[in-house]
Amino acid sequence: MVDDERRWLILAMSLSGNASSARMRIWRALRSMGAAVLRDGVYLLPASPSRYQALQHQAADIQALGGKSLLLEVDDTSIETTEVLPALFDRDAEYQELLEAVAKWQQACPSLEAREAQRGLLQLQRRFQAIVEIDFFPGAGRARAVAALADAEAIYNRCFVPDEPKPTRAEIACLERSAFRGRLWATRRHLWVDRVASAWLIQRFIDPEARFVWLESPTQCPPEALGFDFDGAAFTHVDDKVTFEVLLASFGLVADPALVRLGELVHYLDVGGAPVPEAAGLRLMLSGARERCADDDALLAHVGVLLDDVYQAFVSVDGST
Repeated sequence: MVDDERRWLILAMSLSGNASSARMRIWRALRSMGAAVLRDGVYLLPASPSRYQALQHQAADIQALGGKSLLLEVDDTSIETTEVLPALFDRDAEYQELLEAVAKWQQACPSLEAREAQRGLLQLQRRFQAIVEIDFFPGAGRARAVAALADAEAIYNRCFVPDEPKPTRAEIACLERSAFRGRLWATRRHLWVDRVASAWLIQRFIDPEARFVWLESPTQCPPEALGFDFDGAAFTHVDDKVTFEVLLASFGLVADPALVRLGELVHYLDVGGAPVPEAAGLRLMLSGARERCADDDALLAHVGVLLDDVYQAFVSVDGST
């Protein structure tokens, strides 16, 4: 079975009136999957292997509680007026609630402490990801939410990360990695997503002999150093690309699908945009690493192992080398 909007899963269930708490638990589970209610006790989802497995689990639970359940997979020819079914999964109301919460956060952000503002922004991003996971027929609501969260990220950066680079418009030159061996590289200290991932990329794929200096201010960049991820640096944001993606393009690494996927992940965590499923987990681990590591050298070493693992997982999925 593959994801297919022309096939549907239908779960019909019944439980005795004495099982109200169990009924509520199952209803909440089905709601969290994004199931639509066709009638009392009859639920609908677009077909996919993971959804079929999840509904099988619910069907087994219902039977274990003494109820009855029937799980069917059908195609469009088995259902009349299938054109109305996508409307049952409309998420505009959820997106609108999220947009209102984002607007409230944006208004409050300048008066918040940095940690409180970041926590609020993370909660909004997690809410968005939760909606996306059950938004089977995306529409304008998702696009508005993506734009609003990108604006929120920009507001956060203006308030609390004043040195965050502003995108420039330029052609990205193709460079030979062999000409960049044994160089000194410099970026802003207190590494976060784009900077630590870019340092890993440099060390792992561009300049294995790289030395790094972490700057209190970009104005302190040594003249012999190659700066990255700050205004005026040799490698920084260009158009819609974050620094990690600019390095990929500059050094001919876009032919590696696993690195491109990692770039999409870094992009989303740094400036927002199209959601990436692995983002929440990586952000959580990066936050923990930042709390544990005494300095940026330790952070790069620690996160480097994590990024090696993420890269290898993408290699396994994409079959890249």
